[in-house]
Amino acid sequence: MKPPINARLVLAVALILPGMGQVLNRQPVRGLVFVCFAVLLGAFTLKTAAPDVSFVGKVSGAIFVWAMAVLDAYKTARIRQAVWDHAQRKP
Repeated sequence: MKPPINARLVLAVALILPGMGQVLNRQPVRGLVFVCFAVLLGAFTLKTAAPDVSFVGKVSGAIFVWAMAVLDAYKTARIRQAVWDHAQRKP
């Protein structure tokens, strides 16, 4: 069994590229789902937002999904690290 990737590295990559934190956690399908929902929700809010709304407001759906993906990737990496550390301890 390979050791898990450092949780801080997963966090940094997830902040830069949405869905890549899940890929580093060996969950590529989950990462693809997050990316698809970010694109879909971002496109929806972009089309439905009022014309006087800022750009951040227009893509707030994508930003929300991206934030959830970052939290999910980091949490999963922390849990995997804790399980790995626990398994490596000798009784």
